[in-house]
Amino acid sequence: MARHAARHLIIGGGIIGCSIAYHLTRNGEKDVLLLERANLTEGATWHAAGLVGQLRSSRNTTRMLKKSVEMYDRLQNEEGMQFDWKKTGSLRLAATKERLLEAKRLVTMARSFDLEMSIISPEEAKDLFPLIDAKGLHGAAYIPSDGYVDPASLCQAVAGAARRQGAQIRQGVEVTDFTIRGGRITEVIAGDDIYEAETVILATGMWSRELGAKLGIRVPACAVEHQYIVTESTGSEIGHYPTLRDPERLVYYKPDVGGRLVIGGYEEGTLPFGNPQIPGAFVRQLLPENLDRFLPLAELAGQVTPIVNEVGIRQVINGPIPYSADGDFVMGWQPGFDNLMLATGFLYGIAAGGGAGEMIAEWVMNGKPSLDLWPLDVRRFGPHHGTRAFMYPRAVEHYAHHYKMRYPGQEHETARNLRLSPLYQRLKEAGAVYGSKNGWERPLWFAPDGVAPVDQLDFLDPGWKAFAAEEHKAVRERVALIDQSSFSKFEIIGPGVLDMLQGLCVSNMDKPIGAIIYTQMCNAQGGTEADVTFIRLARDRFYMVTGSGFGVHDSDWIKRNMPQDGSVHLVEVTSGKAVVNIVGPNSREVLARASESDVSNAAIPFSNAREIIIGAAPVLAARIGYVGERGYELHIPTEFAAHVYEALWAAGQEAGIANVGYRAIESLRMEKGYVYWSGDVTPDYTPVEAGLGFRVHLKSKGAFLGRDVLEAQKSGQLKRKLCTFVSDRHLPLTGGETVLLGDRVVSLATSTGYGHSVGKTILRGYLDKAHWQTTNFDLEVFGERHPITQVQGPVYDPENNALKG
Repeated sequence: MARHAARHLIIGGGIIGCSIAYHLTRNGEKDVLLLERANLTEGATWHAAGLVGQLRSSRNTTRMLKKSVEMYDRLQNEEGMQFDWKKTGSLRLAATKERLLEAKRLVTMARSFDLEMSIISPEEAKDLFPLIDAKGLHGAAYIPSDGYVDPASLCQAVAGAARRQGAQIRQGVEVTDFTIRGGRITEVIAGDDIYEAETVILATGMWSRELGAKLGIRVPACAVEHQYIVTESTGSEIGHYPTLRDPERLVYYKPDVGGRLVIGGYEEGTLPFGNPQIPGAFVRQLLPENLDRFLPLAELAGQVTPIVNEVGIRQVINGPIPYSADGDFVMGWQPGFDNLMLATGFLYGIAAGGGAGEMIAEWVMNGKPSLDLWPLDVRRFGPHHGTRAFMYPRAVEHYAHHYKMRYPGQEHETARNLRLSPLYQRLKEAGAVYGSKNGWERPLWFAPDGVAPVDQLDFLDPGWKAFAAEEHKAVRERVALIDQSSFSKFEIIGPGVLDMLQGLCVSNMDKPIGAIIYTQMCNAQGGTEADVTFIRLARDRFYMVTGSGFGVHDSDWIKRNMPQDGSVHLVEVTSGKAVVNIVGPNSREVLARASESDVSNAAIPFSNAREIIIGAAPVLAARIGYVGERGYELHIPTEFAAHVYEALWAAGQEAGIANVGYRAIESLRMEKGYVYWSGDVTPDYTPVEAGLGFRVHLKSKGAFLGRDVLEAQKSGQLKRKLCTFVSDRHLPLTGGETVLLGDRVVSLATSTGYGHSVGKTILRGYLDKAHWQTTNFDLEVFGERHPITQVQGPVYDPENNALKG
């Protein structure tokens, strides 16, 4: 067997793999090798439609896609390569009033993401794309910097540039297996050749799952069938037309050579591809065309552009396209491995190619990308996401909903009821309307008697808000129970645990047994990698609680920073502990009625945890919460959960006890100014910037990750901070709205809510130091401006009297 070595080994020669090779070498990395099993582009790249759109629902994903456009501009304009990049803009038609609202929301978001986008009239849309029938249209959204490209020639151009920068690209080399030792890939086996590399990057599109299986991992990415047609000539010169999407009619368009149109769409019930495995070699192959399935889309396209009913179909392309378990990309360091980077699941690889390659190159070289890419991070997935039973039904559903109207808060319908709290059935009978988070069913709100337990969604005035408002009041005025069993929970044990946590956390972790420590973990730049709560159970034993969707991420961060000498062990105990949160001014009295233990303020002071008995069950009662009222997070051995719930429910009848869901938690925490990791605070922002400087303990502890940056910020070098804004109007906010000072964009809403106790709309966003003393701003919502006022938060109980009493 011949042995080879490279510093960075990329597997996969589609647009993503070639772009990673280009960016690594462009940044001066030597010894970059790309292996492609067939020829470049012969996976999904060669038959991609080639639309390049930039706007996505997350600011940093949009920024990443903007980098693609910058790269394609640079390659074509500065480096003179020819790959048919046409920056002709994009149109998104609004065929109904609801679609115009959706478009206005997108324009507002684009503005806060620094992407030029505007609402134009039906007539202006027809001027840009004369083949459309503007009758009945309500308007359109236009992005001038979008465009389209020939995917295969783009990929060859990027590969050629990578080669000139020193990358080696070997085609016809199929990776068949791996050797793993101690969490490292030590050998990549391809036929009779063995490759050794410091970093292995899996950019293998629809083959990622099959290669992942050889590594013992379930990559949460698959493929589904996608069809588009190429029409005969329309008789017009259309190369300068923008790309076109009509989400109401489920179709998209790209101008093609010779006056032809490429028309594709997203229909119900596409077919999974490669289940249980990809058939044979499948190199540069297409699937049999299915015109029956495409016919409804063709009829809809005929409404958008009537000429489609006159010209013939020249070609039908039916090819597999990559898809992930949640419809977004799968990127980042794979947990459990020291040197495996994933770059797969790219539904729109051509739009993402340039930016994703740049981000992966940064991730490999610097340990992290320059943008926080949590919405795309592989650590957002749990073990169930990569199973065939989850991934394929969810991918087919995502595909069907690609253009369908999705209202804020809309939940998925497939692959549900996977992870159920012991209280699931009891709460369902009480009217719970469930959403899902990381496979868990969680009550969003409770439908009272006579109201159907169906989520009531809308852009402007969703029906669920009235019911969540009553739950909000129950927490503030009486007593409530919240099932929070979906928290991710871990025990960290061993003689080295205190030293490790002191080095990772910003707070002093050397607190007495029973102490609750809310803290953050930062990276070397001070960015917030995790926002978690610890309870010290014993000298060498800590219990960590984090969000339902953050367990894989936060535990991976700890594991990558754990000592290698076996002095610390991390064990997930999520399934072993149910959590019932009892909150409200009457919570202590109700708890006392259900317990034979002393639950007085002296026995369980704020920010302390004690073992107590409820009914006949042993329970860890933690005096902490996320809603800003007196309350106890009760961590219960799972088998006792129903018993504890019934004991509390019975004890709370006189006090008017209520069930409360997660939508009310959101409005309650907004009133209290509590932050949410991945929204208000991310690796892009430090705890000091997020207003959590009081958790950063500099005097009582020594060195910890990010200390230098946080120390400088606490001593006066703070340049931006998270601020609170309010409006007396009940504004329909969902996050991402633009904060304006005059006509300048100065922030975007990181989180929003309506404070039912204070009667105000509340939002938060980061402001540069120059604006800290400014009071009056405007907020753009659905294209309209509303005055908002900056206030010193929190807006409810700033003295914490309700919380600590």
